[in-house]
Amino acid sequence: MEREENIKRLIQNLKDNDELVQVQNSDLLEEIGEPAVNDLIDALNDEDKNVRRGAARVLGKIGDERAIEPLITSLQDANKWVRRAASGALGNMGEKATAPLINVLNDDDWRVRGGAAWALGKIKDKKALNPLIDCLKDESGFVRSGAAYSLGEIGDKNAEEPLKEALNDKSGYVRQVSENALKKL
Repeated sequence: MEREENIKRLIQNLKDNDELVQVQNSDLLEEIGEPAVNDLIDALNDEDKNVRRGAARVLGKIGDERAIEPLITSLQDANKWVRRAASGALGNMGEKATAPLINVLNDDDWRVRGGAAWALGKIKDKKALNPLIDCLKDESGFVRSGAAYSLGEIGDKNAEEPLKEALNDKSGYVRQVSENALKKL
């Protein structure tokens, strides 16, 4: 009972305006690990964006696969920092997050598709190769740049031609990321 109360207090302290306090509480939650996962998942729905962002970050560090689907849902959060934390957390989940992330590459929301594309680059699972190549044609530059980055991280030569085509993308950022990705191949 006492540990549960401590976990809830640490989570609520993530909304403190002092970034050092947020970091210290995140570190403590990470040390607690698995026993904090359910409360951290619940915190992904907190009204405070700092709590949601901190919870996502800590869940990524803990790496418990129960958090994968709730983190994918957080890719739709109204706050971009929460979405970025969720994307980063999913990237830390390893190969167990690959299939769920590939599934959301077809989501209606470009932010969700983009977060998934970027996260797949941290995982570097070759199963994501063809879906990411398809994302190079997405209407969103955020998605296309995430796909290009991730293809470079995966490092498979089959991505070379699609990345060369992306060097002609209308977005300068997509072109730059594609060029960097090609250098990694």
